[in-house]
Order: sequence, then C-alpha cells, then structure tokens
Amino acid sequence: MSQNTAPPRRPTSSSAAAWASGGTLFAGVLMLVTGFMDVFQGIAGIAEDDVYTRVGDYVFKFNLTTWGWIHLILGIVVAIAGFGILKGAEWGRVAGIALASLNILFQFMFLPYQPWWALFSMAISVFVIWALATDEAYGRDETF
Repeated sequence: MSQNTAPPRRPTSSSAAAWASGGTLFAGVLMLVTGFMDVFQGIAGIAEDDVYTRVGDYVFKFNLTTWGWIHLILGIVVAIAGFGILKGAEWGRVAGIALASLNILFQFMFLPYQPWWALFSMAISVFVIWALATDEAYGRDETF
C-alpha cells in the first residue's frame, strides 16, 4: 500500500470560483467606466471652474483646475489598468488595486465639490480592491 504524502487540499467550490472570476471581470469593466468618468470629471473641472460648487466648509481646499488635471490624468491611467485587467494581465491586477486605493483617497478629498459622486466612486473602488485581491480569480490554489 502506498501512502499519499501530499498535504490535503481544500475543496474548491465552483460557485466561489465563478463569483471570483465574475467579480474580476466586473472590476475590470468598473475600472474602465470609472476611468472614463474621471476623464469627463477632469475635463469639466479644467474647462470651467463654475461647474462645481463647494458644499459646506471643509478644512482642505483646492483649486478646481488643479483637480481637473488630477482627475484627467488619473482617469486615463485607471482606464488603462481596467483594460489590463480585462486582458488578464498581472500588472493590471496590481495596478488596479493601487489605483483604486489612490482613487479612494482622491475622491475623499473631492468630497466638498461632488459628495454623492465621490462616495459612489469610493464604494466602486472598494469593490474593485476586493474583487482583484481574491486569489481564486487568477487560478491560484491554496494548499494547507
């Protein structure tokens, strides 16, 4: 009788793998959409400072033209990372997590100008981070 010396493997659930891969696909699409929306948000900020008005009195205050350029550049880079995620590139996954984290920070600082959109964009970024951080989405097996 031969004994199997391999460590026991955790049973994989096909539904969990489907959720993870579907979540990754959805994260890539959301990154593309968020990137394009950031580009439009940036163009609006660059074109006219009167598009956005301040809501409330916050500690931090920035020039809207500067915010427009920040959102324009961030949007282009986020859209490129979203394309990389959809192509299945490892750099896309790593860049997606980093850029979604950066997007959360920038949207938090943009709260005085567009509070509802900033909160919505932060929630999307949290989902993107979760979806890209799951190991099952890229076919990795965990062994114990």
